[in-house]
Amino acid sequence: MNQEEKILEFDKIKQLWQENALTQKAKQRIEEIEPFLSELELKSALRETSESKELIEKCGNPPLVSLAGMDEILMIASKGDCLAPYQLELVRTSLTAVRRMMDYLERGKGYDNSLAYYEENLDDLQELRDEISQSIYNEMVADTASSWLQEVRRDILRSEEKMREKAEQVIRSNKECMSDNFSTFRNGHVCIPVKKEYKFRIPGSVIDKSSTGNTLFIEPVASAKYYEELQQLRIEEEDEVRRILYTLTVQVDTYAEVIRENIRIMEKLDFAFSKGKLSLLYDGVAPKMIQERAIRLKDARHPLLDKSTCVPLQFSIGNGIQGIVITGPNTGGKTVAIKTVALCCMMAQSGLHVPCREAELCMCSNFLCDIGDGQNLSENLSTFSAHITNVLDILKRVNAESLVVMDELGSGTDPQEGMGIAVAILEELKKSGALFVVTTHYPEIKVYAEKEEGILNAKMAFDAENLKPLYQMVIGEAGESCALHIAKRLGMPASMLRRAMKAAYGEEKEDFLKDSKETIVKQSKPRITKHKPVKKQKEINFRLGDSVMIYPDKKIGIVCEEANDKGTLRVQLQGKKIWINYKRVKLLVAAQELYPADYDFSIIFDTVENRKLRHDMERKYVEGDVIRYEQ
Repeated sequence: MNQEEKILEFDKIKQLWQENALTQKAKQRIEEIEPFLSELELKSALRETSESKELIEKCGNPPLVSLAGMDEILMIASKGDCLAPYQLELVRTSLTAVRRMMDYLERGKGYDNSLAYYEENLDDLQELRDEISQSIYNEMVADTASSWLQEVRRDILRSEEKMREKAEQVIRSNKECMSDNFSTFRNGHVCIPVKKEYKFRIPGSVIDKSSTGNTLFIEPVASAKYYEELQQLRIEEEDEVRRILYTLTVQVDTYAEVIRENIRIMEKLDFAFSKGKLSLLYDGVAPKMIQERAIRLKDARHPLLDKSTCVPLQFSIGNGIQGIVITGPNTGGKTVAIKTVALCCMMAQSGLHVPCREAELCMCSNFLCDIGDGQNLSENLSTFSAHITNVLDILKRVNAESLVVMDELGSGTDPQEGMGIAVAILEELKKSGALFVVTTHYPEIKVYAEKEEGILNAKMAFDAENLKPLYQMVIGEAGESCALHIAKRLGMPASMLRRAMKAAYGEEKEDFLKDSKETIVKQSKPRITKHKPVKKQKEINFRLGDSVMIYPDKKIGIVCEEANDKGTLRVQLQGKKIWINYKRVKLLVAAQELYPADYDFSIIFDTVENRKLRHDMERKYVEGDVIRYEQ
């Protein structure tokens, strides 16, 4: 798929087109379709579309089927393998579909429709179809496939009935030994359900037993003598079934070329009818292909838009007019308009009807588009860079038979320079001889198009009173952006409008400004509550037992109590303990370097009396004594 197909949304048209096809071959052909460059081939394709649409309208939808799996079936048959019953049924279904299509096309001949004469290339192979119908039913070989098979299956039923009768006799004669009163088939044997404790009362072979083991399934001796006879009959049945299947497989292989031709024709018809169905979907008409370089569309619609709401487009270019410059407000339909023109041309040149009331179109050697901002972050392309890259690529490929559509010509950069670049692009397009349709907002381009021979202005009509785009193209008139009208209607105050008019046109129009609001009414909104961050306290790393120096006296002590939340710690000096702020303390040697990990600091910091009393309290209850700590 090329870039132009995606930009013009022809890829979405192809998706709709494929939904109207049944065979995989037709879907693949639709995916690969490209605009025809041969006038004869294009006229043939358009005639095929018109004839298929006519047949659908007069004879109803064609009886097409998908034909999936037929190629595989023919391959199996050609290798000498045996086709399964369900595969033979698929062959019969395909031949039945061929027969119905032949009847459908036969009716179409009455309307002098050349597509209907494909009926003569189809062959329903009635003899093979009848043979399969007689031999295969419900994905099985039917009894009617051969008299021998019918007789063998009848003998099988008789043998099974005799086995069952003998078993029933044993049940009736030994009711007290049975856990149930009916026989059953187990592993191909007729068995009777015997209680475990009576297994020696019933002569026969144990074939199976219940999940609990209390019931044994025994094949009575009287029934067993029919088992081998039944097995022999089933072998004969299987041999006959395989013989019938091989016979039918050989017949399918014999007619393989005829079946392949049927498939080819059915796929061709599926492709043709998919075009007719698509045309009916969007109410298309056959375009008139002309040799002069001109495009004329009456009541054209974008096929992906709702017909009931889409405003028809009137468009004409040619007869000395080489290019059209469309101006007008945003959301006015300029982009949709240029897409509609290019898409109708691409659809017509691909052999499809176009969504118009009337269309006269010339063939184009290529369709060149620059629509959308084209930003590519991975390639570091801005909107303007992407536009220029696309434009340069277009100018390399453009020729006198091209159709070029460009949106927002020269946008994405400084207005003055953008306008100059836009004029230069239009000059190059005019030199190439191509037909081109562009959109722009630059007023200078409108002036250029008005003066330049071979280029016309056009505008998208806009209802300024109701702020509604009318989506109607008026060729020969330049459009306005209507930005100030829209801004006024949406509530922009007079002060801002006055400044905007002065900046844009150098003057103020008081008539335009009346009924405008003077200022913007501010709305109350929730305010942000700012929070003053709390200064984070410096982490104090002094630990019990650390050797420290006290400033400014430079006395050496040992930390006996770690710092509190105010940053004050207690230090043991010679003969006393003092409280001091951590900022006046400097670490000399950490405790872990001075003492073992489990060292008892009470030896240093506690009195002998307190240590003795604590030791006694740990062993027994001591009444009246209190451990006293220094303050």
